[in-house]
Amino acid sequence: MTEKATNIETATRLNRNLSLLHAGSMVTIDIITPAGQRGKFRTTFIGYLPKKYVLIQFPDTNKLGKFSQHITQGMGVTVRGLIEGHEGAVLAFVSTIKQTIQMPSRIIVLDFPRTIGIQNLRSSIRIDTHIHAKVKIDQDYWQATITNLSISGCQLNIENGEKLVLSEKKLIEIIIEDNQGGNNIKLNGSICNLKQQADGLSFGIKFNSVSDNEISQLLLNTITVQD
Repeated sequence: MTEKATNIETATRLNRNLSLLHAGSMVTIDIITPAGQRGKFRTTFIGYLPKKYVLIQFPDTNKLGKFSQHITQGMGVTVRGLIEGHEGAVLAFVSTIKQTIQMPSRIIVLDFPRTIGIQNLRSSIRIDTHIHAKVKIDQDYWQATITNLSISGCQLNIENGEKLVLSEKKLIEIIIEDNQGGNNIKLNGSICNLKQQADGLSFGIKFNSVSDNEISQLLLNTITVQD
């Protein structure tokens, strides 16, 4: 009797958690081939039937390349998606491919997950990164690297930035190009914690609230790449 009650609670919790990911949301799938090669691809979450299956759109074939041959029945897949809302979070689960279908469009059918994890981005610790970006300061653009990232700010390094004259609280824009053909991510913030270095300039950025959605998406991408 106790075991049955536990199963019911677990199923209810899984349904409740998965329902936080809305149909049409962007997700990232992570595939590891039998040879140990890892591929990460963006696609769209379609929906699910409780206890039965989860549906996601087949990723763009042109971007899948040789990985397309591994999207077959029984293949393990990790799915991550951003939960929209005031308290941004990443939802993640591991599943296996049940089958793929061609109509009405190319769709991947996944087994319903046994566990679903949720990581609250707003309570996440700062993540070490190596993200190439452009920084717009006044009317000039500088090549930079984001060396760590959190929901509230980041650390930037600008090589050959010795001649830059910056001040605390100065507003800047950070542009991160999307290598997968999507829209570039643009973040706005103010400078803090300036540090002159031998090979350039290092400083912190406090993000403006107007960039909340973009920051959450960038954190999702970063977590996906690093895991």
